[in-house]
Amino acid sequence: MENLINYIKSRISIDQKDIDFVKKYLVFEELPAQTIILSAGKVERYIYFLSEGIVKGYQNMDGKIVVQHLVIENDFFTSLESFMTQTPSLDYYETVTNCKLVKVAKSDFDILQNETHFWGDFVNEITNEHLNCKLERVKDFQLLTAKERYLKFVEQSPKLARHVSIENIASFLGMEPQSLSRIRKQLTF
Repeated sequence: MENLINYIKSRISIDQKDIDFVKKYLVFEELPAQTIILSAGKVERYIYFLSEGIVKGYQNMDGKIVVQHLVIENDFFTSLESFMTQTPSLDYYETVTNCKLVKVAKSDFDILQNETHFWGDFVNEITNEHLNCKLERVKDFQLLTAKERYLKFVEQSPKLARHVSIENIASFLGMEPQSLSRIRKQLTF
Protein backbone atom coordinates (compact mmCIF):
# COMPACT_ATOMS: atom_id res chain seq x y z
CA MET A 1 0.00 0.00 0.00
CA GLU A 2 2.93 2.29 0.65
CA ASN A 3 3.87 2.07 -3.06
CA LEU A 4 0.58 3.73 -3.94
CA ILE A 5 0.89 6.39 -1.24
CA ASN A 6 4.43 7.21 -2.44
CA TYR A 7 3.16 7.28 -6.03
CA ILE A 8 0.40 9.75 -5.10
CA LYS A 9 2.86 11.91 -3.13
CA SER A 10 5.20 11.99 -6.13
CA ARG A 11 2.39 13.44 -8.28
CA ILE A 12 0.54 15.84 -5.99
CA SER A 13 1.01 17.61 -2.69
CA ILE A 14 -0.97 15.98 0.13
CA ASP A 15 -0.66 16.08 3.89
CA GLN A 16 -0.91 13.28 6.46
CA LYS A 17 -4.62 13.93 7.02
CA ASP A 18 -5.26 13.39 3.28
CA ILE A 19 -3.14 10.23 3.30
CA ASP A 20 -5.06 8.83 6.27
CA PHE A 21 -8.36 9.61 4.53
CA VAL A 22 -7.30 7.88 1.30
CA LYS A 23 -6.01 4.80 3.16
CA LYS A 24 -9.52 4.12 4.50
CA TYR A 25 -10.64 3.34 0.94
CA LEU A 26 -7.72 1.19 -0.21
CA VAL A 27 -7.92 -2.61 -0.26
CA PHE A 28 -4.75 -4.70 -0.59
CA GLU A 29 -4.89 -7.99 -2.48
CA GLU A 30 -2.43 -10.68 -3.54
CA LEU A 31 -3.22 -12.84 -6.57
CA PRO A 32 -1.37 -15.80 -8.08
CA ALA A 33 -0.29 -15.87 -11.73
CA GLN A 34 -2.96 -16.59 -14.35
CA THR A 35 -5.80 -15.25 -12.20
CA ILE A 36 -8.66 -13.60 -14.07
CA ILE A 37 -9.35 -10.22 -12.44
CA LEU A 38 -12.13 -9.18 -14.82
CA SER A 39 -14.03 -11.06 -17.54
CA ALA A 40 -15.84 -9.55 -20.51
CA GLY A 41 -19.52 -9.11 -19.78
CA LYS A 42 -18.88 -8.27 -16.11
CA VAL A 43 -19.05 -4.75 -14.71
CA GLU A 44 -15.70 -3.37 -13.56
CA ARG A 45 -16.15 -2.44 -9.92
CA TYR A 46 -12.56 -1.41 -9.10
CA ILE A 47 -9.64 0.65 -10.24
CA TYR A 48 -6.34 -1.08 -9.47
CA PHE A 49 -2.83 0.02 -8.65
CA LEU A 50 -0.28 -2.69 -9.35
CA SER A 51 2.32 -2.74 -6.58
CA GLU A 52 4.13 -5.84 -7.79
CA GLY A 53 3.91 -8.13 -10.81
CA ILE A 54 2.56 -8.01 -14.36
CA VAL A 55 -1.04 -7.87 -15.60
CA LYS A 56 -2.36 -8.13 -19.15
CA GLY A 57 -5.55 -6.61 -20.48
CA TYR A 58 -7.08 -8.09 -23.60
CA GLN A 59 -10.19 -8.68 -25.64
CA ASN A 60 -11.35 -11.88 -27.30
CA MET A 61 -12.22 -10.91 -30.86
CA ASP A 62 -13.85 -13.82 -32.65
CA GLY A 63 -11.67 -16.31 -30.79
CA LYS A 64 -8.45 -14.32 -31.22
CA ILE A 65 -6.87 -12.84 -28.10
CA VAL A 66 -5.83 -9.22 -28.72
CA VAL A 67 -3.58 -7.90 -25.95
CA GLN A 68 -4.13 -4.18 -25.49
CA HIS A 69 -2.47 -3.59 -22.13
CA LEU A 70 0.66 -4.89 -20.45
CA VAL A 71 0.87 -3.36 -16.98
CA ILE A 72 3.91 -3.38 -14.74
CA GLU A 73 4.26 -2.33 -11.13
CA ASN A 74 3.57 1.22 -10.03
CA ASP A 75 0.82 1.80 -12.56
CA PHE A 76 -2.97 1.88 -12.62
CA PHE A 77 -5.32 -0.25 -14.68
CA THR A 78 -9.03 -0.82 -15.07
CA SER A 79 -11.59 -1.34 -17.78
CA LEU A 80 -12.14 2.41 -17.79
CA GLU A 81 -15.45 2.72 -19.64
CA SER A 82 -17.01 -0.09 -17.63
CA PHE A 83 -15.69 1.38 -14.38
CA MET A 84 -16.90 4.91 -15.09
CA THR A 85 -20.33 3.97 -16.51
CA GLN A 86 -20.86 0.75 -14.52
CA THR A 87 -21.78 -1.12 -17.70
CA PRO A 88 -20.50 -4.55 -18.83
CA SER A 89 -16.89 -4.61 -19.94
CA LEU A 90 -15.49 -5.84 -23.24
CA ASP A 91 -12.15 -6.43 -21.55
CA TYR A 92 -10.45 -9.21 -19.67
CA TYR A 93 -7.69 -8.54 -17.15
CA GLU A 94 -5.46 -11.36 -15.98
CA THR A 95 -2.34 -11.65 -13.87
CA VAL A 96 0.73 -12.82 -15.81
CA THR A 97 2.84 -13.26 -12.67
CA ASN A 98 2.04 -13.35 -8.97
CA CYS A 99 0.73 -9.87 -8.17
CA LYS A 100 0.21 -7.52 -5.29
CA LEU A 101 -2.31 -4.80 -5.94
CA VAL A 102 -4.31 -2.11 -4.25
CA LYS A 103 -7.87 -1.57 -5.38
CA VAL A 104 -10.44 1.16 -4.90
CA ALA A 105 -14.14 0.34 -5.33
CA LYS A 106 -16.22 2.60 -7.58
CA SER A 107 -18.30 3.84 -4.62
CA ASP A 108 -15.11 4.68 -2.69
CA PHE A 109 -13.58 6.31 -5.78
CA ASP A 110 -16.65 8.56 -5.95
CA ILE A 111 -16.30 9.44 -2.26
CA LEU A 112 -12.65 10.39 -2.80
CA GLN A 113 -13.67 12.41 -5.86
CA ASN A 114 -16.43 14.28 -4.00
CA GLU A 115 -14.93 14.71 -0.55
CA THR A 116 -11.30 15.65 -1.23
CA HIS A 117 -9.72 18.62 -2.92
CA PHE A 118 -6.90 16.62 -4.51
CA TRP A 119 -8.30 13.33 -5.85
CA GLY A 120 -9.77 14.88 -9.02
CA ASP A 121 -6.45 16.54 -9.87
CA PHE A 122 -4.61 13.29 -9.26
CA VAL A 123 -7.02 11.31 -11.46
CA ASN A 124 -6.77 13.91 -14.24
CA GLU A 125 -2.98 13.76 -14.17
CA ILE A 126 -2.95 9.94 -14.39
CA THR A 127 -5.63 9.94 -17.10
CA ASN A 128 -3.65 12.44 -19.19
CA GLU A 129 -0.49 10.38 -18.73
CA HIS A 130 -2.27 7.24 -19.94
CA LEU A 131 -3.85 9.13 -22.86
CA ASN A 132 -0.42 10.36 -23.97
CA CYS A 133 0.88 6.77 -23.86
CA LYS A 134 -2.06 5.65 -26.03
CA LEU A 135 -1.42 8.43 -28.54
CA GLU A 136 2.25 7.48 -28.74
CA ARG A 137 1.29 3.85 -29.25
CA VAL A 138 -1.01 4.79 -32.15
CA LYS A 139 1.78 6.91 -33.65
CA ASP A 140 4.21 3.99 -33.32
CA PHE A 141 1.78 1.71 -35.20
CA GLN A 142 1.56 4.30 -37.98
CA LEU A 143 5.24 5.20 -38.28
CA LEU A 144 7.39 2.32 -37.03
CA THR A 145 8.07 -1.05 -38.59
CA ALA A 146 7.34 -4.19 -36.60
CA LYS A 147 11.06 -4.53 -35.82
CA GLU A 148 11.27 -0.91 -34.67
CA ARG A 149 8.20 -1.37 -32.44
CA TYR A 150 9.76 -4.44 -30.85
CA LEU A 151 13.11 -2.71 -30.26
CA LYS A 152 11.33 0.25 -28.66
CA PHE A 153 9.28 -2.14 -26.50
CA VAL A 154 12.40 -3.96 -25.28
CA GLU A 155 14.19 -0.69 -24.56
CA GLN A 156 11.26 0.86 -22.67
CA SER A 157 9.96 -2.31 -20.97
CA PRO A 158 12.79 -4.81 -20.43
CA LYS A 159 10.94 -6.50 -17.56
CA LEU A 160 7.91 -7.14 -19.79
CA ALA A 161 10.19 -8.43 -22.56
CA ARG A 162 11.70 -10.96 -20.10
CA HIS A 163 8.53 -12.13 -18.33
CA VAL A 164 5.71 -11.99 -20.90
CA SER A 165 5.18 -14.73 -23.50
CA ILE A 166 6.08 -14.17 -27.14
CA GLU A 167 2.39 -14.62 -28.04
CA ASN A 168 1.31 -11.82 -25.71
CA ILE A 169 4.10 -9.47 -26.76
CA ALA A 170 3.37 -10.12 -30.44
CA SER A 171 -0.32 -9.41 -29.94
CA PHE A 172 0.46 -6.23 -27.99
CA LEU A 173 2.75 -5.07 -30.81
CA GLY A 174 0.24 -5.93 -33.54
CA MET A 175 2.02 -8.84 -35.18
CA GLU A 176 1.87 -12.61 -35.38
CA PRO A 177 4.09 -14.64 -33.01
CA GLN A 178 5.97 -16.12 -35.99
CA SER A 179 6.89 -12.61 -37.16
CA LEU A 180 8.16 -11.69 -33.72
CA SER A 181 10.19 -14.92 -33.56
CA ARG A 182 11.83 -14.02 -36.89
CA ILE A 183 12.60 -10.51 -35.67
CA ARG A 184 14.13 -11.86 -32.47
CA LYS A 185 16.29 -14.34 -34.44
CA GLN A 186 17.52 -11.51 -36.69
CA LEU A 187 18.54 -9.52 -33.63
CA THR A 188 20.56 -12.32 -32.05
CA PHE A 189 22.95 -12.59 -35.00
